[in-house]
Amino acid sequence: EGMSGRERVVVYDKVVKRFGPLTVLDGVTAHVGRGEVVCLIGPSGSGKSTLIKTVNALEPFQKGDIVVDGISIADPKTDLPKLRSRVGMVFQHFELFPHLTVTENLTLAQIKVLGRNTDEAKARGMKMLDRVGLMVHKDKYPGQLSGGQQQRVAIARALSMDPIVMLFDEPTSALDPEMVGEVLDVMVQLAQEGMTMMCVTHEM
Repeated sequence: EGMSGRERVVVYDKVVKRFGPLTVLDGVTAHVGRGEVVCLIGPSGSGKSTLIKTVNALEPFQKGDIVVDGISIADPKTDLPKLRSRVGMVFQHFELFPHLTVTENLTLAQIKVLGRNTDEAKARGMKMLDRVGLMVHKDKYPGQLSGGQQQRVAIARALSMDPIVMLFDEPTSALDPEMVGEVLDVMVQLAQEGMTMMCVTHEM
């Protein structure tokens, strides 16, 4: 297709993943181009979440390789924590720290993982919080927000890390129906802005 290696943000090369005797991923080969949005749909237990979690090495695999932005996950020399910091992940459950304010949730990983100073991290976090429309809630705790708002904060937190690809694992399935739209709206906006995305979803 004439795509250079650089334009392929995620490349699966004959990936095999087993849970004991069960083969979940059987020689998967695929790629996600820069700015592409790929949605994985299919029945529960068909390996969708597993496929997406192998991208940031949350799920190990037995054979093949996954190359993320030119970095091989199978290569034992690869710094996996560093790679993970470039891969934004938004889970079904928001995984926000309940004892930290929204602002603190947005800045912690930037400071600890990326080594940004507090001012820099806060500026970036606020920009992303504004992007998901929640600036007014910056000093609240997650428990004071609705599920949809918490999920949008989780998206802003992932974006604050300047990811090369965003992974969404059923980001709306734990939400009340009336909150699904506000999260999907943010995802659609990101897609339109050219973010590379992989989504496991039930939302047709």
